Amino acid sequence: MVLDDRKMKILQAIIKNYLETGEPVGSRTISKYTDLNLSSATIRNEMSDLEELGLIVQPHTSAGRIPSDAGYRLYVDNMMHEKEQELEKQQKEVLEIKELLVDKVDKVETLLQNVAKTLANNTNYATMITAPSYHKNKVKFIQLSQVDEYHLLAVIVAEGNIIKNKMIDVESIIDNETLLKLNILLNTSLCGLSMEEINLSIISKLTVQAGEHGPLVNQVLNAVAEAIGNEEDLKIYTSGANNIFKYPELSDSQKASELINTFEEKKLLTSLVNSSEDDDNGIQVYIGSETPVTSMKDCSVVTATYELSEGVQGTIGIIGPKRMDYEKVVETLKEVKTQLDTVYKKT
Repeated sequence: MVLDDRKMKILQAIIKNYLETGEPVGSRTISKYTDLNLSSATIRNEMSDLEELGLIVQPHTSAGRIPSDAGYRLYVDNMMHEKEQELEKQQKEVLEIKELLVDKVDKVETLLQNVAKTLANNTNYATMITAPSYHKNKVKFIQLSQVDEYHLLAVIVAEGNIIKNKMIDVESIIDNETLLKLNILLNTSLCGLSMEEINLSIISKLTVQAGEHGPLVNQVLNAVAEAIGNEEDLKIYTSGANNIFKYPELSDSQKASELINTFEEKKLLTSLVNSSEDDDNGIQVYIGSETPVTSMKDCSVVTATYELSEGVQGTIGIIGPKRMDYEKVVETLKEVKTQLDTVYKKT
């Protein structure tokens, strides 16, 4: 949807005023808020047009207007487009985050918990961050080595420099020539493949080619699945859930209870993480019913995907009311994303 400059300025003024006050906005307020020098009557006509377009709504007959989800969406899209044209700005609000991330932190878990807490304090919204996990991993290399008469060591190296060691029981010593042939067979058949690509046909062919060592190959395949699969639970760190009570539209008992439960039962957030596909900027904005988490249908959620190396990704999310300060949130997430990338590359 494309609006003329006058309508866009009025829509922006309504949204910005509503972000600040949380109250419906009337034409008289807008006449003082913009630089259009328009009469209240003219502004009322423009607001009527915006209402017909579904960009603002009137909650009560005698009240002013508030933005609809579509209005927020147009505002955010326009803002994101403008931001793409600007040089990256240094924001005072993220200085604390930058200082935090520059400091050496011994454990990744501590770092991520601190990031979630700092984001919640800086934005006054609820926040979440996931530990980096490995997506679409592929096998890079497999090495079988004899440890002793009854044990082989299988070393599986996957993308993202993930290394998995697996001790495999054998009934007797395997000679060096046979071990070399098995290594060649495994690497020729599996290197460059993801778990999804290692299908029954490949497994069956491998087992047949391995002959009497088929059971050994099956043990190696299990080790490969552990190395490149995603069996571990996604680790999600949250903070600032109580910030929800600061916003009247989210603080009634039922809504607040559902949201708090979502943060406590962190598995409910996985659908949000899974739907946050990375775009060119690594930023996604979900408004109202666009959010994949049912309990957040009255919220807006902004997520950023940080990527430490190919296939190694995590998600940062900020959850607040639909009248959240989108500009501040987007800038903050961009900065955190950059700083996380920098910190991980140094370690």
